[in-house]
Amino acid sequence: MQDVARKLTALSNKDAEPHYREAPNNIEAEQALLGAILVNNDAYYRVSDFLKPVHLHEPLHRKIFEVAGDIIRMGKTANPVTIKTFLPAEEKVGDLTVAQYLARLAAEAVSIINAEDYGRAIYDLALRRALITIGEDMVNIAYDAPLDMPPQTQIEDTERRLFELAENGRYDGGFQSFNDAVALAIDMAGAAFERDGHLSGISTGIMSLDAKMGGLQRSDLIVLAGRPGMGKTSLATNIAYNIAAAYEPEVMPDGTFKAKNGGVVGFYSLEMSAEQLATRIISEQTEVSSSKIRRGDITEADFEKLVACSQMMQKVPLFIDQTGGISIAQLSARARRLKRQRGLDCLVVDYIQLMTGAGKSGDNRVQEITQITTGLKALGKELNVPIIALSQLSRQVESRDDKRPQLSDLRESGSIEQDADVVLFVFREEYYVKNMEPRDPADPKYPEWEAHMDKVKGTADVIIAKQRHGPTGTVKLAFQSEYTRFADLADPSFTQYEEH
Repeated sequence: MQDVARKLTALSNKDAEPHYREAPNNIEAEQALLGAILVNNDAYYRVSDFLKPVHLHEPLHRKIFEVAGDIIRMGKTANPVTIKTFLPAEEKVGDLTVAQYLARLAAEAVSIINAEDYGRAIYDLALRRALITIGEDMVNIAYDAPLDMPPQTQIEDTERRLFELAENGRYDGGFQSFNDAVALAIDMAGAAFERDGHLSGISTGIMSLDAKMGGLQRSDLIVLAGRPGMGKTSLATNIAYNIAAAYEPEVMPDGTFKAKNGGVVGFYSLEMSAEQLATRIISEQTEVSSSKIRRGDITEADFEKLVACSQMMQKVPLFIDQTGGISIAQLSARARRLKRQRGLDCLVVDYIQLMTGAGKSGDNRVQEITQITTGLKALGKELNVPIIALSQLSRQVESRDDKRPQLSDLRESGSIEQDADVVLFVFREEYYVKNMEPRDPADPKYPEWEAHMDKVKGTADVIIAKQRHGPTGTVKLAFQSEYTRFADLADPSFTQYEEH
């Protein structure tokens, strides 16, 4: 109110200007926009999709914009006469009453042609004020150095606030109309129709798995679990590389890029180094055994294949973070940064039990896992990307005759099952049958074991134990252990689906 009065009555008096630095604002732009709205209510619809009352600097202008918007949305006319009854009549703007001030705004309005430009200018200034607030908070907290907020936590908090500021539409959460939701659903169906494979989600590169899941759906938390040796990391690596290799960008009207097929992938490898992960991918692509690559036991032809493969892989948008023991807050901050700088369409975390929560070290481990899974689910929704999180299974699987995993086998927390949109189990019966081989080939049970081994050799089951928006069941895949590669079975007659 004081700013309005000052700019109305003291523009010609330079001595009346303040000698301190004030927050960026443009009272004249706010007055011009409000005047245009009061003269022609169509001006409101030119700015209402991005401009909110909170973006206006002057409190009285915020109230006028809010009341005008409410009246216009009710299908009534907003003008100085209809608005003044909803504003405090006793307040003064310099020598003017609120009613006189509204009349002046309308009288001095030129046209609505520039209404959107005024709105954008006001919005940009609001962003600058928000940046100043974040900067001031960062400085003040750094000076105070509270015990419960070490520097790393402050950096992560600042990055989160900056990311929220950078994202369009982050100001107003709340409810979404059903009309908007239906429009989004139709857009998704249209995108699926145009996309290779006609999938609503991102293709995993494994057709039989895509057929069951419809691809990886955005904002979903997909838990991929199994006992050691089952091939969890191999399957996750295969899917991550398939998505990145299929990346096909599409230029949007605003100049940004969107993935038409495939996508940019972030891979958090808490267990293996980036070099080990790359070796696995190279082995899978070149069909040169990873053990031979590590030992250097390769021919000249193999080496030429490795070089050619590495040159091709340099263009693949797959980014690896090999930090061990990363916290959910650090992971979230780095994922936001990757999306801001390079784009992001899918995240892989290998694996949940190697992460740390946001609590103190003395906290219960179950509570810590709950923090991690809840944080991953929230991050997936925030970034609008699917997150594949690997998880270990408890040892109780080994004590059963039937080694096929169940939801109750998820280790350390029921929250993994609760927070996950999809739960996949990797199960290779070959692993267990191989360990049951009779020591003596002359043993009468040997032919029976050999027949069983021939039946399961080179295959793996991906059990879909939970899926919020699709059927459960089992997908049988081929597994080449030498190259750590999962693929569709060559003979479709082997593919089995078990509905539950």
